[in-house]
Amino acid sequence: MRKNPSAPQADETLIAALRELPLAAISDNLHRSVGTIGLQPYHRPQRLTMAGTAVTARSRGGDNLTYLRALEFCRPGDVLLVDAGGDLANAVVGGILTFYAAKIGVAGVVIDGAIRDVAEIRNRDFPVYARGVTHRGPYKDGPGDINVTIQVGGMVVNPGDIVLGDQDGLLAFPPAEAATLIAKARGVLEAEARTIQAMEEGRWDRSFIDALEARCNN
Repeated sequence: MRKNPSAPQADETLIAALRELPLAAISDNLHRSVGTIGLQPYHRPQRLTMAGTAVTARSRGGDNLTYLRALEFCRPGDVLLVDAGGDLANAVVGGILTFYAAKIGVAGVVIDGAIRDVAEIRNRDFPVYARGVTHRGPYKDGPGDINVTIQVGGMVVNPGDIVLGDQDGLLAFPPAEAATLIAKARGVLEAEARTIQAMEEGRWDRSFIDALEARCNN
């Protein structure tokens, strides 16, 4: 098992600001092409967005030895992401190991593979994302890697990236981009608020639809 040190944590001021923003507003400023596909949230919906620094792991499908060791590399506020190859034959974690992650202050767990004990997880606030569910438990044989570049749900994640999650999915990006994305996302929300107000007042200008149709090639 390759074990690399965890990257420095992102600035807490930035993390706090990102928790207040929905993913969609940030995604609109990442060319609408960044984010996971096929991973689902299994926890109880929350008002705040999950946000934290990525601690990454890559493991054999259905094996959680790497997850168990990777918890030692997590600090309060980190998000632990496991690339288990999308395998759904055996669960990587369940209620107990996600409970422990929450207990030590991890901000959330992302598994590109299977989980179990979903009824238990759905009754908790702790963010858990996974590709699927099975009652079949994990192996504990390895191999695996900690704090390497991984892929979860088609999204590349590097150790130290900022990871966000809400009911729409997950995003990851380098901390250096956070301040700019926060400002742009706030601008998106302000524009959306103006649009909703215009709709409520019956003055929403729909002329932009003509321009959209005009540029089509069909």
